[in-house]
Amino acid sequence: MARILLAEDEPHIIRIMHMWLSRHGHDVIDSNNGAQAMAHLRHEPVDLLITDMNMPEMDGLQLVRAVRGELNMSMPIILLSARCDQSELLQQLAGLEVNLRAKPFTPSRLVDDISRLLDIQPTQIESECAD
Repeated sequence: MARILLAEDEPHIIRIMHMWLSRHGHDVIDSNNGAQAMAHLRHEPVDLLITDMNMPEMDGLQLVRAVRGELNMSMPIILLSARCDQSELLQQLAGLEVNLRAKPFTPSRLVDDISRLLDIQPTQIESECAD
């Protein structure tokens, strides 16, 4: 299936996501922060990036900007955020082709989103968080 880079600093979330993604045939690369994810991206081909918003060293927004700018990569990106007032975050993500998902999330829904994203590139930012 796909090679997925997971940038997440919460060990229990890494375990759950790694289990679900592996169970569905994906090769998962774990990183504990955005800086570590950037190092992986510089040296390993990846089909999709899943990143948490709040991480040490480099947050998810900084990582997304670096992937789109400095690395000039167009892979699908899913950004997970526990922030429920996401309107400011949505503005900051405008034009970056990022799929925003609220935490907590349903692993089966995330797997469905990944399948969809690997077939069709996103054209707009999506959010599951209620206003």
